[in-house]
Amino acid sequence: MRKMIADMLSKHAEIEVIDKARNGKDAVDKVMKLHPDVVTMDVEMPVMSGLEALKEIMQTRPTPVVMVSSITKKGTETTIKAMEYGAFDFISKPSGSISLDINLVEKDLIEKVIHASKVSIHKINHSPIKNSREGKIEHVIPISDSKPKYRESGTGMQTIVAIGTSTGGPKALHQVITKLPSDFPYPILIVQHMPKGFTKSLSERLDSLSAITVKEAKDGEILKKGIAYIAPGGYHLKVRTIGTSVAIHLDQSELVNGHRPSVDTMFLSLSSVKVKKVIAVIMTGMGTDGKKGLVELKEKLPTLAIAESEKTSIVFGMPKSAIETSLVDKELDLDKIAKYLVEQS
Repeated sequence: MRKMIADMLSKHAEIEVIDKARNGKDAVDKVMKLHPDVVTMDVEMPVMSGLEALKEIMQTRPTPVVMVSSITKKGTETTIKAMEYGAFDFISKPSGSISLDINLVEKDLIEKVIHASKVSIHKINHSPIKNSREGKIEHVIPISDSKPKYRESGTGMQTIVAIGTSTGGPKALHQVITKLPSDFPYPILIVQHMPKGFTKSLSERLDSLSAITVKEAKDGEILKKGIAYIAPGGYHLKVRTIGTSVAIHLDQSELVNGHRPSVDTMFLSLSSVKVKKVIAVIMTGMGTDGKKGLVELKEKLPTLAIAESEKTSIVFGMPKSAIETSLVDKELDLDKIAKYLVEQS
């Protein structure tokens, strides 16, 4: 894997591979000695794991890190934690720990390494959580006991919050979703660009840290207030009307902007249902996904559009493209978004 990944990166004119490491401890030592612009690091390694090495690097010599993960339950869970601890992004191995077909993700890996080299390190190293010596997460909001056992069915045709994000999104979602109160009055739809498997781990992780319920969306579910639904990797998240309620519709129609799920697809679908208002939030991410859908939403429905500021966006692509439409109502720093959402309720 080291040789194959190094060979892929070396082929690109903008990238120079300056060394390879055998394990997490070796990686930490070489980062301290060689001061690379970017590190790619496996989640699963001997001597010191990728997560432990990442934490050490971010504490001693903060460096953009792109994690390389296998799609196992342990691998996906660890990758989500790595995003919280400051990893820039990740790629998933196509076929397990030893992926001889790793070349299938060559384009994605190179793109992420180049973007990582340009990111401001203080943006990815500003952690919303504190790590104890045991590696446990300390947070402010009480968890499961505060979650209501019963939720009213339906949206009451009132308001739906729709959040779209990509690179840097898991950490950004952590900052927003974990700050919402248990009585938040609207359903929340979330599109995070991620492969299958990772979105389930992301939803479980956010649910364990949040006062509201967070879950991976299921086809046919009726939207309920105070629940956040994350689009499963590999499926577009759409909505349809059932009586006076709004339900989730998942499908595997063609990629949009190179993505499935796509933010544009979610926004376009929302524009066709009758609700009082949509609060559309576009946060950190590469590309322009969400721009076209936002234009349609603004034309069809009362829509409050929020874009994450350049100051806090790890990658300012998606928010910038939304702002360029001149349809964004508020540009907010990441730590202000949850408070502003609560103020709209």
